[in-house]
Amino acid sequence: MEGYVLLLPNAHRDEGLTATRKLAGHLRENGHEVMIRPFLSDGLPEACYPDVSALTVEEAISGAKLVVTLGGDGTILQISRYLAGTGVPIVGVNMGNKGFLTELEDSQLLRVLDVAEGRYTVQSRMMLDVELWRGGEPVYRTLALNEAVVRALVSLIRLEAYGEDREITSYSGDGIIVATPTGSTAYSMAAGGPLVEPEGDCIILSPICTFRLAARSVVLTPNRHVRVRVPEQGGKEVMLSVDGESVHFLDGDELRVKRSDKTLLMARLGERSFYDIVFEKLNDKN
Repeated sequence: MEGYVLLLPNAHRDEGLTATRKLAGHLRENGHEVMIRPFLSDGLPEACYPDVSALTVEEAISGAKLVVTLGGDGTILQISRYLAGTGVPIVGVNMGNKGFLTELEDSQLLRVLDVAEGRYTVQSRMMLDVELWRGGEPVYRTLALNEAVVRALVSLIRLEAYGEDREITSYSGDGIIVATPTGSTAYSMAAGGPLVEPEGDCIILSPICTFRLAARSVVLTPNRHVRVRVPEQGGKEVMLSVDGESVHFLDGDELRVKRSDKTLLMARLGERSFYDIVFEKLNDKN
């Protein structure tokens, strides 16, 4: 496969890009073209990395055969919006905390060479098209690999969720999570939602801190078009958060979520199963 290996380090996780430069040298020694393009590097002086590309993320991805992130799950979540639908696989090196989405730990850094040389399998991960509608038109659009969350910042709110025009659930609580199978190990799980194998094809609705006993997580078919409303905010501050990116959710707003036509390709070395990863990461000692 033609193209270069694109290293996208989180410059706050890989201080001074030490690990990134080590990996770049190893790949080049083995005959691979490499480009380094720091990500999430706002506020860091350019003098910290004068040897890296000045291309935008989109421009850098356009010539890549493989994308490698060095950071945590948040880095992959943000990069996924650029990579979705491109056909370029991604592999993550965990330099963060839990690292559910990353394939390698920082101690396995040089194993990226296996992926660069084609010794991997590909998982296709479902993503969500997310729209915030206000006054009869969309005012915010994005993609989600993990989840879209509507949540009050302080007190309880009344929420309603619909599949097309049929009510799925309604309750008073802190909020609601609309998640993918990939996102089932994130906020949805913390709210009591089910664990779903990441290559699954479904949409998960999970209530957050509800007082209604009958309000439980629901697993929907992947073709369901989900709408979420907050009928009476009563002046309470409500936010929509999509994979960590937040916007205000105002009176009369409606969240619309559906399965995206775009997917994210994740490179896997196949040495650990989904269950190995989950129960290792969820160990109380971590």
